Amino acid sequence: MKFGTGILTRTDANTLDTAQFRRLVGELAKVVHEGRQCLLVSSGAVGAGMMVLGHKERPVHLPDIQACAAVGQSRLMRLYQSLFARHRLHVAQLLLTHQDLDSRTRFQNARNTLECLLARGDVVPIINENDSVAVEELKFSDNDRLSAEVATLANAELLVICTSANGLTATGDPNDPAIPVVEDLDSVLGYASGSKGRMSVGGMASKLMSVRHAVEAGIPTTIINGRTPGALERAMRREPEGTQFLPKR
Repeated sequence: MKFGTGILTRTDANTLDTAQFRRLVGELAKVVHEGRQCLLVSSGAVGAGMMVLGHKERPVHLPDIQACAAVGQSRLMRLYQSLFARHRLHVAQLLLTHQDLDSRTRFQNARNTLECLLARGDVVPIINENDSVAVEELKFSDNDRLSAEVATLANAELLVICTSANGLTATGDPNDPAIPVVEDLDSVLGYASGSKGRMSVGGMASKLMSVRHAVEAGIPTTIINGRTPGALERAMRREPEGTQFLPKR
């Protein structure tokens, strides 16, 4: 699953939303204890670093953004470590770039590492773009693209993208009811809004591009509202939630 910046930071302040972290980690941990293997692609490092470096708004210049990521990544991981420990789970950090996934050798090494971690049953790998040296996600898609690439890397059975919208809506209003199921992605591309939160760099259009990458690899993908209690659990159990995108048969 992928947690975007918009659901990990408070909308009324320049700070991480610790209550959100606790709830999301609790829901994820419950599913892990049911025997499912879960990978988490998490944004939030830039937001965490902004607090330390005193930025009230997301910086514009790339070196400033990368500095925030470098400072914030350790804070982000400490928070995840402490919260998952309450559920008797460990975390592992993997920082990737697209070059890692484009290289056959690095791709296989990353897959081997994930398989080893998941085989333990009590470790949740947490993956982020290596924002202090990479630029693609910082400029364009807030880890949306990375989540689809990681899902493909791991031969995932399901990709869940958690955002601040209810899913894909026919109106473009993120608060409207979501379209429950999409079988033909091309038919709904016009519904995507490019709007995004003040702390994030994605948007629904970015997410649909990631959906395309995943479903073309045969991976069902669901976009849900990560601020809705229970939504993550329901989506991971394949229960109706948000918008489900199905691979072509």
